[in-house]
Amino acid sequence: SNDKKAWWFQRNKSHKPSGSGEEFPIREYSAYYLDKQVTEEDKVMYLTFDCGYENGFTPAILDTLAEKGVKAMFFVTKDFIVKNPDYVKRMKEEGHLVGNHTVRHLSSPDLTPEELFRELYEVETTMEEKTGYPIDPFFRPPMGEYSERTLKVTQDMGYTSVFWSIAYYDYDVNNQPGKEYVTQHFTDYHHNGCIALLHNISESNTLALGEVVDL
Repeated sequence: SNDKKAWWFQRNKSHKPSGSGEEFPIREYSAYYLDKQVTEEDKVMYLTFDCGYENGFTPAILDTLAEKGVKAMFFVTKDFIVKNPDYVKRMKEEGHLVGNHTVRHLSSPDLTPEELFRELYEVETTMEEKTGYPIDPFFRPPMGEYSERTLKVTQDMGYTSVFWSIAYYDYDVNNQPGKEYVTQHFTDYHHNGCIALLHNISESNTLALGEVVDL
């Protein structure tokens, strides 16, 4: 089915896993929104950054991650790779994962299977050409929009699709929530195995990142 779904989740302040927006079992298509294998004793979180374009904060984000000894996952578009190859090289050199966020950041279900294939394949070839590194086999669906068909296409291409269980309004550069908001959000909603969706263009995320990692 290509019935379009939009990812959603239910927050709670009990530090238990967020409720999911699964309308069908996404794991069958190598898709995840949190790590369900963690135990109550674990302290496991995954920081993921969507990188559609550069807003001057990526070097500071990488500096903080290096200072804290933390590895993250960056989902990059073709345009981000073309305009910022040195940043992408640094991500790889410092041990981070660099996943695929497509060429044009379009809703996957609006594309034919062939168009979706091309969106991911062009990022793969651009990554190799501009950085010398292969793309890591992880995919972040633009806008969180997906279908059984799109997850099957990406699975057949060898990708794991990565959704999220923590997110907030951080992507409007002219309406940032603020450092304190970000820190408080993680304080309220962190849970073992969570996958956090962040955007590299956010000044608030950049300023709060060190405190979030310490938390």
